[in-house]
Amino acid sequence: MSVRRRHTVRALSVATAVVALAAGCSSANSGANKSGGAGASGVLTLGKPDGPQTNNSNPFLATSASATLGYRVMIYEPLVMTNQIRPTDKGDPWLATDWAWEDNFRKVTFTLDERAKWADGKPLTAADVAYTFELLKKHPALNGNGIPYDGIAVDGKKVVLTFKESQFVNQNKIITTYIVPKHIWEKVENPETWPNRNPVGSGPYKLKTFTPQTTTLTATPSYWKGETKVKELRYTAYNDNSAATTALANGKVEWSFVFMPDYKQLYVAKDPENHKLWFPSGLGIHGLWFNTARKPFDNPALRKAMAMVVDRNAIHVQAEATLYPEITNPTGIPLPAGEPFLAPEYKSASTEPDVAGAKKILADAGFTLSGGVLKDPGGKPVTLTFTDPAGWNDYITGLSIIKDNIKQLGIEAKVKTQTAEAWGNDVATGNFDATLHWTNSGATPYDMYQNIMDGAILQPIGKSSQLGNFGRFKSPEATAALKEYANASDDATRTKAMNVLQKIMVEQAPLIPTAAAPIGAEYSTKNWVGWPTEEDPYAAPQHTQPDALEIVLNLKPAK
Repeated sequence: MSVRRRHTVRALSVATAVVALAAGCSSANSGANKSGGAGASGVLTLGKPDGPQTNNSNPFLATSASATLGYRVMIYEPLVMTNQIRPTDKGDPWLATDWAWEDNFRKVTFTLDERAKWADGKPLTAADVAYTFELLKKHPALNGNGIPYDGIAVDGKKVVLTFKESQFVNQNKIITTYIVPKHIWEKVENPETWPNRNPVGSGPYKLKTFTPQTTTLTATPSYWKGETKVKELRYTAYNDNSAATTALANGKVEWSFVFMPDYKQLYVAKDPENHKLWFPSGLGIHGLWFNTARKPFDNPALRKAMAMVVDRNAIHVQAEATLYPEITNPTGIPLPAGEPFLAPEYKSASTEPDVAGAKKILADAGFTLSGGVLKDPGGKPVTLTFTDPAGWNDYITGLSIIKDNIKQLGIEAKVKTQTAEAWGNDVATGNFDATLHWTNSGATPYDMYQNIMDGAILQPIGKSSQLGNFGRFKSPEATAALKEYANASDDATRTKAMNVLQKIMVEQAPLIPTAAAPIGAEYSTKNWVGWPTEEDPYAAPQHTQPDALEIVLNLKPAK
């Protein structure tokens, strides 16, 4: 499989349209040598296995080429730059020099950097920022995070946002909103469908050319933060993992993120000195979602017992090729990113398989083992079907490992593959027994747990659930804890609610955590240096993340 984006609604859609359109912007790549990809020429090459793209640079549309390839983050800037792998750290001032939350995160005031300006030379003002938030408030299709904006006001050079409820869990999403120029967007008849083929942002790059296969951005000499070393960015959309891997291996692509079953041989060995990769974890995970609306998977004892025998280390090594960080805590919270959130009772907990313990839980719950077959309390053999898309080899391998693991409990499973589109529809409508799927991620584990357990987004079987809770998990206790966490006015209340969520995750296992969802990348130091590393984790290394702009601004030609 390709490395998938971890946003629930977005990942369920499948891009199909291909339109060969070229968008030209005035070249501002002063002094850049266009003859090659070396650092000396000022060109950085990027690529992903997403197939041909349609010319669309609307930064608010998750299906646009600018979002898929990641170049929107080079054109449009946020008010604050946050580190996706250090989500609890205070962000860096960007378009805003200061931001202050009040009234239990019901009010935030942004003070803008007076130096900021658009690529067309016009100043970036408080009116632009206010307009952007009004745009998102008015058009739900552009408000991908579903932020409930209320009051939006300009106070001199400041912008004040107010909300009816606490936005503690949404604070990073709000401060990292892409800001767009009012003088351009206010003339657009329908911004929800506008392809924005000549994007004008405040970032250091402009769109130079676009084709379904290759998109080129060129540097803006007048960038308000100063001159950039990287003068040109070239994005290539490859048809599959194999093509992208080959391009990385031969140096045609210098920055990417693609799953490789044997990255040491396929990539690192081709240039051990320069071919690097780093796959740190955020606070999202991959896991086996149960359809808890189907018997016998509505029984928490069965789900917990299955969770207790899954070999996460085998999945880490065999299915994920050690690229995806291993889940070592039964709460599902990835470590070390989630260490500050762990409840005291789970700080030393382990995910080591415990077959004997699992069998005891099943026996206590009325399950019986007869002739090597597990039967539910009603005497019916426990069987299930695992489903995932064909070609997503890490998931399919993971399902095979889980299938063997639960066989130790007398559970018979089979694996069925589907097209990505059919699988996405089945996941959304609840037409599955169990499936490997990712969760949302955020500044705290709340986003992950909310995606898995929130009764507020629970949909009946057959009705599409676009926001999560695909397993139809129904727990008033979990829903109440999520609401309490989101609206708490102090850390003690939030900690208490988070501890409740962890206990529900461990004891009722609505999902079996199988791997942390990394925000990783492969990159080459042959032409460019200054990349984030485990020793210097100043940004998430993946080039579709908002802080990818910070990486590009930090790069320097290799000597």
